[in-house]
Amino acid sequence: MTTTDSGTTDSGTTDSGTILFRNTMRITDGHLDGFRDAIAQAVAFVEEHGPQLMVEVFIDEERMLAHSFQLYGDSDAIRTHWRLSDPYIREVMEHCTVQRFEVFGDPDDDIVAALRTPDGVPFPFGLSPRLTGFTRLQHPRAAA
Repeated sequence: MTTTDSGTTDSGTTDSGTILFRNTMRITDGHLDGFRDAIAQAVAFVEEHGPQLMVEVFIDEERMLAHSFQLYGDSDAIRTHWRLSDPYIREVMEHCTVQRFEVFGDPDDDIVAALRTPDGVPFPFGLSPRLTGFTRLQHPRAAA
């Protein structure tokens, strides 16, 4: 597959490059166990079936906050994730609210539009275009 000067590949999709999501969620009081179960099921599903290159979730029980990081190869991978994972996302959202959603990279315009008002409800959203970098995905334990 080749990329034109406009950023469009010969297959007609945009070569948006690597995109990192950081989702900060406030866990609803009394829902910690439900959140843990739902997020564990969601991550297990995408590990098996999803297009993400990486998913990591961290929890701050004292402040009832969770942080999810997801790394995608491009905008098409995000679309695939949304199509496959919608039931799991909805289950997680029964136990939390989005406090802030940050996107690092250059997703396609339709991705940005969908993130700004998911289900018609806006939430704090940030977009930081990529400057430079690289990705090394081999887990340190796997190298040992």
